[in-house]
Amino acid sequence: MSSFLARIARALTAHWKRSLAFALLTVFVLGGIAGSVGGMPADDFEIPGTESQQATDLFRAHAPALAGVDATLVFSVRDGTLTSAENRAAIERTLTEVRGLHGVAEVGDPFGQISRDETIASTDVRYDLGFDEVEPENGRELERTVDEALQGSDVNVEMRGVVVDLASEQEVPVGELIGVAIAIVLLTLLFRSGAAMAATLVGALLGVMFGQIVLQIVAKPLGLPEFATTIAVMLGLGAGIDYALLIIGRYREQVAAGDSPERASAKAAATAGASVVAAGLIVMVAIAGLLVIGIPLIGKLGVGSAIGIASVVVSSLTILPIMVGALKKRLRPKKAEHVLPSKAFSRWAEIITARPWLSIVLGGLVLLALAIPVTSMRLGQPDDGNQPTSKTQRKAYDQLATAFGPGSNGPFFIAVDLQRGTDQRAELTRLEEALRGTDGVAAVMPAAPSRDGEMATIFLIPRTAPQDERTDELVDTLREDVIPGAIAGSDLEVFVGGATPGFKDFSAKVSSRLPVFIAVVIGLSVLLLMAAFRSIWVPLVSAAFNLLSIGAAYGIITLVFQQGWGASLIGADSGVPIVSFIPVMLFAILFGLSMDYNVFLLSRVREAYHEGDGPRESVVHGVSRIGKVILFAGLIMASVFLAFVSQPDVIAKMMGLGLGLAILIDVLVVRLVIAPAVVQLLGDKAWWMPDWLDKVIPNISLDGHEVDAGTEAELEAKIAREAEKEKVG
Repeated sequence: MSSFLARIARALTAHWKRSLAFALLTVFVLGGIAGSVGGMPADDFEIPGTESQQATDLFRAHAPALAGVDATLVFSVRDGTLTSAENRAAIERTLTEVRGLHGVAEVGDPFGQISRDETIASTDVRYDLGFDEVEPENGRELERTVDEALQGSDVNVEMRGVVVDLASEQEVPVGELIGVAIAIVLLTLLFRSGAAMAATLVGALLGVMFGQIVLQIVAKPLGLPEFATTIAVMLGLGAGIDYALLIIGRYREQVAAGDSPERASAKAAATAGASVVAAGLIVMVAIAGLLVIGIPLIGKLGVGSAIGIASVVVSSLTILPIMVGALKKRLRPKKAEHVLPSKAFSRWAEIITARPWLSIVLGGLVLLALAIPVTSMRLGQPDDGNQPTSKTQRKAYDQLATAFGPGSNGPFFIAVDLQRGTDQRAELTRLEEALRGTDGVAAVMPAAPSRDGEMATIFLIPRTAPQDERTDELVDTLREDVIPGAIAGSDLEVFVGGATPGFKDFSAKVSSRLPVFIAVVIGLSVLLLMAAFRSIWVPLVSAAFNLLSIGAAYGIITLVFQQGWGASLIGADSGVPIVSFIPVMLFAILFGLSMDYNVFLLSRVREAYHEGDGPRESVVHGVSRIGKVILFAGLIMASVFLAFVSQPDVIAKMMGLGLGLAILIDVLVVRLVIAPAVVQLLGDKAWWMPDWLDKVIPNISLDGHEVDAGTEAELEAKIAREAEKEKVG
């Protein structure tokens, strides 16, 4: 592979003008295709094989309004009551306007859901739009309509629900912009060159853009969700900058050593480029492993993210050699010491390898200490009670909890499948009475038959809040005890649905598939590392310490969001449950990205080993050559992720903080402390593989020395002939 990458890079650098023209033409053609046939499909929110999904399917078939998106309007007054003639007229006028909005299927009666003192009332606005059809404009239109209709009255209104959430989404990509700004500063400090910084950043950004175009083209055929583009940008930007940084850094080393730009580009591709391919493959395998979870939304997010990573890998191997050809004079280091092995990291590696066991024990203790809070992690779904107190969703949530109890913010929708042509009112009454007599139930609405008479809906209000563990226990009690007993001997089929039961089913589905998912990701990643490094022990030990660093990431997000340590500093509340899909997403992403730095480090150590260094010397030389690059790469990627903490959404904060701090921990503890010590202890065994296994596993060469003299001479002669032809022409 090294020789192949070297040939490509050398040709692209030597003929950068025609290569650039071809690259631009390719982007324009793909952009045209994306514009004509692209577009995001309907998001698939199904959770196959769960009871809440069966309830949703019944609603879609017989009561579509209950399967669509909704918004809750909460009316209140400071003085007087909502039932006064003037206030009632203002509310009714408002609801008349709301009924005329696009997509609104039905609007409830707020005076049927009013507090005892008649100062707070609520109603649901139900749309016949699915999650894939609703747009932010629907929410903004609702807000404008309500505000204008109530203008001049004493009635206040707060709102919550999916439609309102969409309207409040942050459109300006603040997180991405902050990440890019920090990357510019760090790249300039690392390279001490504006040209090198620009080449690295442009290469990464073009890769991200290329990935977005490809996603637009394949989104409909593959059924990728819209959020896949956001994840692809986050991962592509972080990984793309790291990959470009590694290749540009190696190119500058080779140029400073006396190589011509073409030869330096080939050497950079054969070494750093090969590492990028191996690292990218591992990230793609880890993220695409989300398919085994069995939930379409999560699996397709993984596929979309893998496409984003593949795009920045391709960009690193093609766009960067072109930019090297265009900027070769400006990319040459002004001073040789700027690219010489770092004396500071050389001394650091000597300290680590002098007492390897101590380094491993201390690093392991740090990881274990950070992972301890994970033992109390509680999966769930943050709701509007976790929003900032200034937001309308939080105000609506608090008012509902005050007026009608905390459970009013998370009602259960109980779907009852009826037999056509039979009178089942007695069975429904028995079911209602059983539900009302259950501990933890605050209220049960009478069964409401659908228009076609084939199903009925019972609204149940728990006594406890959606995030309360007792609410989860109530779901189990209803499903396993109360409902089976109430419908015994009847033909009724009953399914407990709604947001809280749905999230509970989601978490259970993820948990049940987690062992298979972890086994697939670790197994495939270890095989890829074996293929790259021709080693058994290095991949196995790397996987083990990756698990520890991921455990530390889990511990940190539990400590911050669930236990509240420093939560206020990032604009979050304490006591927030960990979103059920976050641990799975973090595992896939972090396992892959951690292997990135593992490949970067070990490839330089192995290169030094094959150049004749002993086990300890190869570690010292490898760390001195790549340590600074890994440190800056980790800081850049962590900055990109941590910038997403600025988002108002608690899920974005959770992802950004978890990924950002985990990358820092992995770089500072695992890659720069534990990994060098482990390789030192393994000695020659670090690069050993049995002959029978060596024959079975494909060879993904990371060795730049495989770009031998014959290949170099052949390439130089070919380029010279082509250059002569151009002169003659």
